[in-house]
Amino acid sequence: MSSNRLLIIDDEPEVAAVIGRVARGSGYDTIVTTDIDDFLNRVRTWQPTVIALDLGMPDLDGLQVLGLLADEGCAARILIVSGRDHDAMSNAVALGLQRGLLMAGILQKPLRLEELRIAFREIFEEAGLISKSDLAEALHAGQFTLEYQPKVDIQTLRPIGVEALARWHHPTRGPIGPDTFIPLLEQSNVILDFTRSMFDMAVAQARAWQTQGLPLQTAVNISGRCWGAFDVAELVVDSCAAHQVDPSLLVLELTETVAMVNEPRTLATMKRLAQMGVGLSLDDFGTGYSSLSQLHKLPFSEIKIDRSFVADCDRNDESRIIIESVTDMAHALGQKVVAEGIESDHVLKHLARLRCDVAQGYYFGRPMPAREISQWAHHWTETWCSAEA
Repeated sequence: MSSNRLLIIDDEPEVAAVIGRVARGSGYDTIVTTDIDDFLNRVRTWQPTVIALDLGMPDLDGLQVLGLLADEGCAARILIVSGRDHDAMSNAVALGLQRGLLMAGILQKPLRLEELRIAFREIFEEAGLISKSDLAEALHAGQFTLEYQPKVDIQTLRPIGVEALARWHHPTRGPIGPDTFIPLLEQSNVILDFTRSMFDMAVAQARAWQTQGLPLQTAVNISGRCWGAFDVAELVVDSCAAHQVDPSLLVLELTETVAMVNEPRTLATMKRLAQMGVGLSLDDFGTGYSSLSQLHKLPFSEIKIDRSFVADCDRNDESRIIIESVTDMAHALGQKVVAEGIESDHVLKHLARLRCDVAQGYYFGRPMPAREISQWAHHWTETWCSAEA
């Protein structure tokens, strides 16, 4: 069990689910409840490190809950989440502080994902849980590892690749999620050595799978800071040579922000990588500020549509139109379209009708250790590809 535990009390299941999903991405074990007796029992026995408290529940007064937490001597940091106005939430924070509670801040409904991520990250920082020296020590000690999430051809359902995702398992604090530690790495120079280390680890694993007869294309996220700090193309050349890997087995993922800066050095590096056969993926497309007039000038091989559009594309006309338009544009430019965040068969079939090319999400598999990928690929192929045939 992680040492970071979040207890959510909220009467809106959709809101609680969003908070829980972001919290798990930040390395928290999460429990949701709507019952005050169950909630207080969890406070006593489970001892959460953070509580997300809705002030405006119909049958429960959030201010009274704060009083009960104070009477319990609760040591958790308390995040107020509510649709009430800012003054009401500020008054609740003031009341909590007067009663000796650790108040972590306020979030107003409707929630925004980035605000949630920032809130959980700030809770870590305020608690003094992570410092720059912690990051450097963790890298030196080999605490950072990779897990891999499968990617399949959306028409044939055959496994074609994986995305490498960094994980940090702290020896005493337990798992610390990437939504927490990646932004902190980005703020320090440790990100440079971290990126080199994770990339080399991913390339070595790609070679291992190739040796097993499983030539999976491996996607690796490259921090924006790295594109300006060192020659990414040389990193690829050196690592591929060291592990005897064909560069075409690799995909480098860039965010829109990095890609659209379009500095001459970055553009030259991207073109060199494309000439080497390395795939270039525009990550989280639709959440940044891409200029479509610039997009055709950049040598991307694929566009990755953000999960926020994918999740409801079967029932939201705006999301469907966006995916359809992006797919048409990408195909016209000779690029593939990757849809991430697929969690149901219904959404998968809808994306297939929209002519997306590659699928990724919990429906196919959660991120898993490298040693489990071969077994997953065999089982998936036997079960689903045979059925489709």
